[in-house]
Amino acid sequence: MAIISNSTTIADAGAFSVSLGSKVLLKTITASNDATVSFLDGTSGVVLDNTYPVYKFEFINVHPVTNNVTLQFQCNAAGGSGFNETITSTSFRAYHTESDAHTGIEYQTGADQANGTSYQNLHGGNSNDNDSGACGDLFIFNPSSTTFVKNFMGIYSCTEQNPGVDTAFIGGYVNTTSAIDEFSFKFSSGNIDSGTFKLYGIKDS
Repeated sequence: MAIISNSTTIADAGAFSVSLGSKVLLKTITASNDATVSFLDGTSGVVLDNTYPVYKFEFINVHPVTNNVTLQFQCNAAGGSGFNETITSTSFRAYHTESDAHTGIEYQTGADQANGTSYQNLHGGNSNDNDSGACGDLFIFNPSSTTFVKNFMGIYSCTEQNPGVDTAFIGGYVNTTSAIDEFSFKFSSGNIDSGTFKLYGIKDS
């Protein structure tokens, strides 16, 4: 006997054909006054290999200890260390203060890199007020490739110190044809007071 919904057969003779979804949660890390949050392939259940063609990091209500700081990331090639891979990137932001005194869209000259090895900024200055959190996404494409550089892009929205909203858009690539299998996140100064970091693999992409 078949199960039919909206003229679509989703089960027939005991076999389900309904999709289980393309985004697979691989790891959740909850920060608590940590200097860094790291995702290392093969460690604590983390997968960052050729299992998925695209990986997505989500940042939920990330709160800094220090005021006016920026969440950043870096990565390691397989077998590497130091979180100092070469990055070329671009970044712009839109901002609007609660007082309506400051609004705009601008290129962030200090947030890009030209074959630099620093941690890459994800947004502008994040407030450490008790009610302030920051949220965003970062996609990394085909990190296990040994043919192409590793493209990434992301969007991040935070409560800035003015106060107001700062929404940043970043894109770029890690300039290596080695596989990338480790990611590190930290603030530009001070610890990560709290926040949730999630890693997903995206199937069939």
